[in-house]
Amino acid sequence: MSLTDKSSVTQPQFRVHHPPGAHPASDPRVAFFNHHAPTWDQNNQEVTRTLERLNALRERLALRPGQDLLELGCGTGRLTNWLVDCVHPGRVVAADFSPDMLAQAQARKTAAEFWLLDICQDPPGAERFDVVFCFNAFPHFRDKPRALQNIGRLLKSGGRLLILHLAGSAHLDQFHSKLSHPVCRDLMPSPDQWLGLTSAAGLRLCSLTDKDDLFLLEADKDGPAQPKTN
Repeated sequence: MSLTDKSSVTQPQFRVHHPPGAHPASDPRVAFFNHHAPTWDQNNQEVTRTLERLNALRERLALRPGQDLLELGCGTGRLTNWLVDCVHPGRVVAADFSPDMLAQAQARKTAAEFWLLDICQDPPGAERFDVVFCFNAFPHFRDKPRALQNIGRLLKSGGRLLILHLAGSAHLDQFHSKLSHPVCRDLMPSPDQWLGLTSAAGLRLCSLTDKDDLFLLEADKDGPAQPKTN
């Protein structure tokens, strides 16, 4: 399904990011997530546990009032209101490449903007952000080097990238490998690949935590790479 397929974008009004006249590459993951969007949030206990974990990590994530934040891979928007609360009176833009996921997010009537955006293909516009926050989404970016390069262009000088999962990369890879096509091949980079990936995108790898119950990468726009890992 194309990102510009009008059958998936009916009532909601998204800001669509791709060059005029361009046809974004077909990514089978879009159809996968469109299909699952209506039932994605059926497990309310999981949503509650996720928000509890995020509150416990809030100080470490260092999200501050007044920041401009891009939530990349927002899915159905179950974290978007939490992010709005963290950066208020700042701005939150919630972006996803699945129009049906984005429709679910917009239906929550959260005080955020919504962008239909394929970070692996669409070149960033002129807007820049203090934070790009990517939760439970990075493995699904089909071209991870290009995604990081576009993220780097979207950050202000000194801006921060946060990639967060509430499980380590080994667990994530094992979980995804048991799912159906196409997400069964959506794996995380190995720990020794991150420094090269971030450096090539013009980002400084500040810290990397990869343990059983947490993956958290922090990178910023400026400075030489001096990563701290644990």
